[in-house]
Amino acid sequence: MTETPGKKKDAGWDVGVRQAVPARLHVAWQFLIGEGLPLWLGETTLPHEKGETYRTADGVAGEVRAYAENAKVRLTWQPEDWPHETTLQVSVKEADGGTTIVIHHDRLADREERRMMLGHWKNVAAHLAAAFDPDR
Repeated sequence: MTETPGKKKDAGWDVGVRQAVPARLHVAWQFLIGEGLPLWLGETTLPHEKGETYRTADGVAGEVRAYAENAKVRLTWQPEDWPHETTLQVSVKEADGGTTIVIHHDRLADREERRMMLGHWKNVAAHLAAAFDPDR
């Protein structure tokens, strides 16, 4: 059985986006969980302990599933108008000349939701890249 691109047997539909930034890993991580948090998660405070919950100003709610300093955060992610929760992971990896920020979103309901979230996360990646642009 072949898998449809973007559809996983055990995690529904998923999408992944990567963005290289010219910053050291710990600098990129501190930006993501601090000043840059509104760019990818929204206006909220990010808890660092498994099981803690969050809610953004625009109604996305969830729970921290995993948090590893300078590595990754995995959380549930559910806009208030969605009948199901999804899973979002943001991680950082060392790369030549800086850091790669990886956004992976799974448990999406269908192809349309995947298409919509791919556009959203590509836009987020562009905003993250711009935040690290020395000419901004």
